[in-house]
Amino acid sequence: MPTNYFFITRWQIKAPVEQVWDAIYNSLEWPTWWKGVVAAKELEKGEENGINGVREYTWKSILPYKLHFNSRLTEREDHIRLHGVAFGELQGEGTWHFFEKDGITYLQYDWRVFTNKKWMNAFSFLLKPLFKYNHDVVMKWGAKGLAKKLNAELISYK
Repeated sequence: MPTNYFFITRWQIKAPVEQVWDAIYNSLEWPTWWKGVVAAKELEKGEENGINGVREYTWKSILPYKLHFNSRLTEREDHIRLHGVAFGELQGEGTWHFFEKDGITYLQYDWRVFTNKKWMNAFSFLLKPLFKYNHDVVMKWGAKGLAKKLNAELISYK
């Protein structure tokens, strides 16, 4: 039986929303600045604005396993919102929300997924807290990597 997860991640970075949005939207570049993103590859280009484009990702964190999944961009509001659906070893949906105030960009990432790896589901009753911790570590790496990429101050991440 698949195990459901819902994660909310919030970052605050002192940088223009346009720069932050561009870095998140251009996910093929994530492996160059986001520790934990092992690979990102375009599988389907999609429409001119990226909608219906499919990308394949490989993620690795502190636990001894990798996750492979694809994501299709389904909604795009420039500098406001990106939404996609995931399929593969993780299945579900994720939404990035962007908001800028007084030179600080506020990001929130909502990630609702379930696992398709049999061992993860079989042991989720024991390992679910570790999987949450693992997710939090990867997102912390992303916040720090983004700040470094943009040469910006990372105000908070959680």
